[in-house]
Amino acid sequence: MEDLQREWYAVYVRSRQEKAVFRQLQENEVNSFLPLIETVRKWSDRKKKVLEPLFRGYVFVRINHHKEHVKVLDVDGVVRFIGIGRHPSVIAERDIDWLRRLVREPDAINRTVMSIPPGKKVKVLAGPFKDFEGVVVKEGRDERLVVFFDSIMQGVEITIQPEFLRPISGIPLKSANDGTTTLDDAAKHLAHP
Repeated sequence: MEDLQREWYAVYVRSRQEKAVFRQLQENEVNSFLPLIETVRKWSDRKKKVLEPLFRGYVFVRINHHKEHVKVLDVDGVVRFIGIGRHPSVIAERDIDWLRRLVREPDAINRTVMSIPPGKKVKVLAGPFKDFEGVVVKEGRDERLVVFFDSIMQGVEITIQPEFLRPISGIPLKSANDGTTTLDDAAKHLAHP
């Protein structure tokens, strides 16, 4: 019953303290999540793959805020809960699920079949990012989609196959070939490539 009262929140942490805070939260048995992505760091003499936070300065916790917020704030490196005034913003379970999927699928897809103009709000129809909603920010050989998380005012840019996108407004898509491709045609293509 008490687990039903637990919700996700974002905490702001000191610069470069995300991993240390996450470790301490885990040691204190606080349900927490730190989305990490693998990147290549370059030095003058070498390259190395390292895990870096997807959002610098943020760690996510799932707690009963009324009973457990002090336990989180007592962790060295935690600055405050993210929210408006004294009210921390609850982060939807769906957003946490999307973040988990983002860090599991870090590779960009670069094949283009159809094009959607920049600024168009879209929904992902298939693949690892199914049901994501975002805004197209680039048109060309690959489409860049920004998934924006309102609760922490942060966005993540991903590259995705345009045929996996459906404009939310329902207008037809331009085909890479002659003519146009409707949303129904795109959905059929996804179901039967």
